[in-house]
Amino acid sequence: MTVSGIVREWRADEGWGVIDAPEAPGGCWAHFSSLAMTGFLELRAGQGVVMDVEQAEQDGYSFRALRVWP
Repeated sequence: MTVSGIVREWRADEGWGVIDAPEAPGGCWAHFSSLAMTGFLELRAGQGVVMDVEQAEQDGYSFRALRVWP
């Protein structure tokens, strides 16, 4: 499903972060490889994004981002 969300945190040194969206209770885990953007692949806390998500366990989160774009 495609949803809008807000970046809760982004760990640039580890290449992953968490994005909050009403459709992904508890947060959605995102890896830098899912970022559909050019240049340095990084998000920042508070940034609005759109993402394709799936319900899947990943590092303690019940949702995982398949693709994320600003």
